[in-house]
This record gives sequence, structure tokens and C-alpha cells, in this order.
Amino acid sequence: MATTELTPPEASQDDFRKEVADWLAANFPQTLVGKQNLLSVVEGGGNPDPEADAWKAAMGEKGWGTPTWPKAYGGGGLNRQQAKILQEEMDKVGAWNPIGGLGVMMLAPTLLEFASEEQKLRYIPPICRGEIRWCQGYSEPGAGSDLASLQTKCEDKGDHWLINGQKTWTSGGQWADWCFALVRTDTSKKHEGISFILLDMKSPGVEVKPIQMISGSSPFCETFFTDVKVPKDQIVGEIGNGWTIGKRLLQHERTNLSGGGRMSRGAGPSLADLAKQYVGVDSEGRIADADLRGRIIKHEMEARAFQATARRVTAEAKSGSISLASSILKNVGARITQERAELTIEIMGMNGLGWEGEGFNPLELGTTRGWLWGKAVTIYGGTTEIQNNVVAKRILGMLDHQ
Repeated sequence: MATTELTPPEASQDDFRKEVADWLAANFPQTLVGKQNLLSVVEGGGNPDPEADAWKAAMGEKGWGTPTWPKAYGGGGLNRQQAKILQEEMDKVGAWNPIGGLGVMMLAPTLLEFASEEQKLRYIPPICRGEIRWCQGYSEPGAGSDLASLQTKCEDKGDHWLINGQKTWTSGGQWADWCFALVRTDTSKKHEGISFILLDMKSPGVEVKPIQMISGSSPFCETFFTDVKVPKDQIVGEIGNGWTIGKRLLQHERTNLSGGGRMSRGAGPSLADLAKQYVGVDSEGRIADADLRGRIIKHEMEARAFQATARRVTAEAKSGSISLASSILKNVGARITQERAELTIEIMGMNGLGWEGEGFNPLELGTTRGWLWGKAVTIYGGTTEIQNNVVAKRILGMLDHQ
């Protein structure tokens, strides 16, 4: 996934900036400003939007949805400076990246490192074009925090693999086209008996049951595999090396969950603007409640420091280096996300507690659901407690003592 780090000459940067600006003017409809769905990484469905579809197709064809990925696999082939210019120009016009999902966040970076050339050419270009939705088959009812205890069985049947078992918390499983999963190919070994496989969700024997959350949405599922046949060439890497591949994918997941902007930044108006609207201002134009004002300032300072660190870690990841800070960022990002939601509810008061009916605007109703959704951020992608153990043992070198 590494790209050249050579900074183009100033004139070349100017030329590229103009190229980007002209292309955005021709391809990004202003009617799409502000319509990005931050939960689209797992959610599907919704009303068809021809302009959004055209925007995705344009970005996918250009490769700019995955700007620093190699052109050979459908990426943009840009260096870091060019990718930065692209983002700056997109920000100027309110454009957002329509290419995302678990394929971009987790799978493709992992395939770039571990997959065969044939697998890279087959699976990564459709991810870059946003054509295929992926889901993750990791956790099981008896293998959550201790993931290596997974029991979903994958048997060698000569000309195919046969999978039987169950996965849970499958994000976007009901909308996904394909699944990347950890399966057990050897029951005599724990970690060394796990392999990493790709499978078509439309295969006979795959059953998906959505799980409704407290927020009212159902982005997660139970997934059942009953005698599911999978071609032999859909194992990634060596048989029995799935635990190593799976751990690397989780590093990408944690880095992207925290650094990709879904944590800490939030969507919609700033907390300061909300407070001025709902709480009011004093004679100097400041938020009227001094205590609330101080807490908002403290939160914004922490959020911005977090975002700067996350951008650095994400840039390192794009160059092929996975930072140990990914586990730290996951926990910090989760805390900041939940703090923002709590502050938003406090600012809105009773208006921030609506569920449905008259008397609440869409932003207020969305805030309630977002607050409830945010309760899950300390759980998915690795619980806070597990991440604390990872930090203590693998980063700080602390071992258990009897």
C-alpha cells in the first residue's frame, strides 16, 4: 500500500490543485452537500439517489475514493501531498468521499499485504469502485473477547471448503455481498488452527438475522452457515495463518474507526453553535453558561488533539506502517465520542430527549439516536477493557504477576 513520498514541485502542485478543482466542479453536485451518511459504513438500503450514485461512480472510476492506493488495483496512485490537496479541495466545496465501508476500512489494506496477486486483482478494484459491500465474520456467541476460541468449522472437501457455524455482531450482514471471516480449519490447535476466508453471502446455506439495537436501528446481525460451499482459492494466505492476518485486519479497523473521522468529530453543527442556539449568549456574545462554556472548550481541545494524532496514525497506516497507537486511539476516540453526545443532550435539554412525534426537529431526533448508538463505541472493534489489556501487555510490556 506504500506510495511515493516525493513532494511534487510547487508548479506541479498548483496544476494538480486546478485539475482537482475543475474535476470536482464538473462531477460533484452541490445538492449533495451535507448529505453524507456517516453510518453508511455498515448501513444499507435507503431511497435511491441518482446524483449520489453518479458521484460514487465518478469517484470510483477516477480512483480518488482510495487516493493513495496503487492504480494497478483501482486506486488513485496519489502521493501524500496530492491526497492532501484532493481533500482540501473537496472540503472547499463540501464534497465527501462516497467510497467506503468495511472493504476500504479493513479488508483491502489487509489483502494488499497478505493476498496473492490474483486475489488482489479480483477483489480490490471493486472495493475501490464501491461496487461490493463487505461484512466481517469474526465474533461468535462463545468467542467474543477470546476470539481465538471460535468454532465455525471449515472442512477441506477436496474441490471446495465446507463451512458450518455461527457468527454474531456481523455489521451490515443483511446488506453485504461478501464476507471476510475467520474459520477453524484445524480443531487440534487454537491459534494455528484458524484460517482467513472470503465467501459470497448469496451462497446457499447462508442465513442472516438482524439484531435490533436500543437506538432503533439494526446494523448488526447473527449469521448462520449451514453446509456452505466455498471455492478453494478463497482462502487468503496460508492455511492456519488466519490469526496473524485477522490481527492485522483488526489493527486497520481500530485505526480507521478512530482516525477515519467517525469518532470524536461528530456530524452537524459545532457544540459551541448548538449551545449559543439552545442556551443563549451573554452580553459579550459568549455561551451564557460559564461552566458549560468551559467544558465545551476542554472537549474541543481534546477532540482536535485527538484528530491531529489520528491523522498522523492514519497516514502511517497508508504507507504500510501500522502504529501501536491504534489501540490507544480506539479508547480515546470512544470516550470523546460519548462525551460529545452527552454534551449535546445537555445543551438541548428536553429537546435532546425526543424519540418521535411533534415538537422535535430532525436534528434533535437524530441526536437522541446518536447518543444511544454511541453507547456501543466502547464495545465494537474491541472493548475498552480488551484494548486496555492490549496497551498494557503489548505496548507497555506489562505482564501478569502471580
